[in-house]
Amino acid sequence: MPGFAVELDALLERCTFGDVSGRELVCGLSGGPDSAALVVLACRFAQRSGTQVAAVHVDHGLRDTGGAEASHVEALCSRLEVPLRVVHLQVAPGANLQARAREARHDALGPGALLGHTADDQAETVLLHLLRGGALDALAAMRADRRPLLNLRRADTERVCELVGYEPLRDPSNVDARFWRSRVRHEAIPLLCDIAGRDVVPLLARAAATAAPEADLLDELAAGIDPTSAAELRAAPPALARRAVRAWLRTSHPPDAATVERVLEVARHTHRATEVGGGRRVIRSADRLRLEG
Repeated sequence: MPGFAVELDALLERCTFGDVSGRELVCGLSGGPDSAALVVLACRFAQRSGTQVAAVHVDHGLRDTGGAEASHVEALCSRLEVPLRVVHLQVAPGANLQARAREARHDALGPGALLGHTADDQAETVLLHLLRGGALDALAAMRADRRPLLNLRRADTERVCELVGYEPLRDPSNVDARFWRSRVRHEAIPLLCDIAGRDVVPLLARAAATAAPEADLLDELAAGIDPTSAAELRAAPPALARRAVRAWLRTSHPPDAATVERVLEVARHTHRATEVGGGRRVIRSADRLRLEG
């Protein structure tokens, strides 16, 4: 077996494609090193399992180079004999650009698409979530079910591209200091490594892997609580009551801690009603909670 194939297979052994075997592997393909490595390694996995691979490239309409980038990834898919679907979007510039573009991309990819996030992305996500005020769920960060490369490092995905002779695209927003993730990647992580005297990415990634099943267990336990029953919320352990209310009120994002606590105060008869954001309010009547708006 050629040396590059041995190296690819060694990297594949650290991936979790086995968790999604038996169905078509639809891979998000931006053209960067992580997503390109995802498609390449998915093809290696498919050769073993007989699984089919497809790719989806999303053009957000934010750069004039969108057409050239689509052609670039099309050439890669042609080499790999992977069918490619290109989706064209129009994400307006403005506040929260990266978050809005990410949400639009995920909607376009669909809920089952695989994403090329690595351990480095996981470490950054943990820090970003904590900076935004998250707790256990923030530490749990991204789940591995749609992210088979979470045990790989960014250097590994660059190596995959090198092995197959692919020149990855570079997203300029990844080095734009206006975005939190860019500063965490290029400033916070290196500073933490310097302070700790070691690479902190594996530490943060392991913390996320430990927290995720514990957060999932709490969610399972909280699912047994009826959040519209004030009596059940009062009787439940506070940690589970909070999670039940958070799941009930969640829309695209979970409610903040203060909102959850106000709802619990309604359940405790401290207040009869409270605003919960988005033009919605929770009202108590006959010891039942009702969400209006």
